Amino acid sequence: MSMFSLSTDAQAQPFKGEQIDPDVTSGHLTHLTPDQQNAFAAFKDIIAKAQLYSPQRPHPVHDEPSLLRFLRARRFDPQKAYKQFADAEAWRKKHNVDALYATFPVDEFERARRFYPRWTGRRDKNGLPVYVYRIASLSGPLQKELNSVPPERRYQRIVALYETMTRFVLRLCTHLPHHTAPTPISSVTTIIDLDQCTLPTLWSLRSHLQEASALATANYPETLSTIAVVNSPSFFPTVWNWIKPWFDEGTRRKVHVLGKDPGPTLRTLIDPKDLPKPYGGDLDWAYEDEPALDDAAKSVIGEMPKGPVVFEDGEVRRPTAPPDSTDTPSTGNP
Repeated sequence: MSMFSLSTDAQAQPFKGEQIDPDVTSGHLTHLTPDQQNAFAAFKDIIAKAQLYSPQRPHPVHDEPSLLRFLRARRFDPQKAYKQFADAEAWRKKHNVDALYATFPVDEFERARRFYPRWTGRRDKNGLPVYVYRIASLSGPLQKELNSVPPERRYQRIVALYETMTRFVLRLCTHLPHHTAPTPISSVTTIIDLDQCTLPTLWSLRSHLQEASALATANYPETLSTIAVVNSPSFFPTVWNWIKPWFDEGTRRKVHVLGKDPGPTLRTLIDPKDLPKPYGGDLDWAYEDEPALDDAAKSVIGEMPKGPVVFEDGEVRRPTAPPDSTDTPSTGNP
């Protein structure tokens, strides 16, 4: 499931006074059942024998929280998780992801953020980062700019932003105090805002959203926790019929359609001080703004860094390309 996408299934109508209380510990480190621990050990043994994973010198994206995401995506079936992991590793090699991220131009990276879900700089009550995607912001000139980017480069931008989410944002939030610690933070909470969004706008963006969804489902599994669709228009069921085939049943269950007054429900998941005002909170933050880091994050990193970064050993660092990487493709236009 992509953080750049919309979906819902059983919850096709707005909630009224409901509470959102996702299970963010089952199947995660420090909360594995004996059977899950055995499956995890078997999975690591399989990918090690396939020379896709080295316990002694793991690749930066092969930390245990990341490996567990593949296993959870396949309901702790080691063989099925191995198949998806092997495919994702082949995809990373084909697209030279490590070098792409390490060499991605800072200015282009910052421009690319405008087209995709943005981190508010805040976290929900479980410590998960809160992202917002305001679809109407992609209409008009911004949509024309997005369409002018060559498809290959647009794809690379999505990859770079997912690398930031998994290698910087999630790891930073794991480092920060959260009530489920020491369980790592490995997914995000996303608010999809459909305010002032027209049917033609969504229709014109369908291939863009589907592209991002397919990329994430295959290569960044289980990175979404709750998805809250707010300000949903009357035509939302039509939109759902378009995109329903993109997602599995487990993903569809994560979506809550909250309608025009999402505040009461969202405040059960996100503290008012960390929830933007347009969605019923007290945080003075709009979609176009930079992340408004909370005090805990500021004490660790100071301010939000620009461009591609990773969070390692309690520090913000620039990613480094492996020595055997080939040159990355040329940059896009806008």
